[in-house]
Amino acid sequence: MNRKLTAALLITAAVLTNVAFFALGSVFDYPDVLQKPSGEILAAFTASQRAVVGWFVVLALSAALFAPIAVGVGKLARNRAMRIAVPVGMAAAVVQVVGLSRWPLLVPGYASAGDVSAFETAHRLLGTLIGETLGYALTAAWILLVLAALGRSLAGLWFVALGGVAAVLVLTGVVSPLGVPGVDFTNFLGYVLFSVWLVVFAVVLLTRPGTRTSADASPGEPAVGNASSRR
Repeated sequence: MNRKLTAALLITAAVLTNVAFFALGSVFDYPDVLQKPSGEILAAFTASQRAVVGWFVVLALSAALFAPIAVGVGKLARNRAMRIAVPVGMAAAVVQVVGLSRWPLLVPGYASAGDVSAFETAHRLLGTLIGETLGYALTAAWILLVLAALGRSLAGLWFVALGGVAAVLVLTGVVSPLGVPGVDFTNFLGYVLFSVWLVVFAVVLLTRPGTRTSADASPGEPAVGNASSRR
């Protein structure tokens, strides 16, 4: 995993996530459809099953990319925060893939059998609890840990601020099951900013391949291209 490959994965994950999300919004009215009764959700799923399944596979693939991304980003620093960030990022990938995989693997069977009860159980456990709540928490934690590990030395204070705001807004999604007003919007906005941050992260890695963060520098050796020189 070098910087170019990590950057390519960052961009690919951001693009696939947004393309799949907006495609699902078009063919399945996702995520608003999830607010409807389970029977209506299954009916809407059946009406466009092939397209819905295909785009959920793409969405799951984009989530899976965060496992190698976490490894690649983990090579940018060698401090404690980054050592924690790597497994947290990989865990975020796993829980989101588990949650999203219910759509191509389980829901077609529930839809064909009209098994609303089984669908609701899978949606509640695999979707809301694992894929969403844990996914939001682990994704936000990964962003904050990466920012703590890299500090301002990679791209400056604006990069830290963008990632920090995205993380906080993504984290608001954990209270979505409680019906807190406005949370769905703040969570959505958080993921938009998160996508922007991922692309910016990739651009920084591609355009400044020789820079080293303060965490990378050997004892007594100054970091190259510190934050003050990039403002």
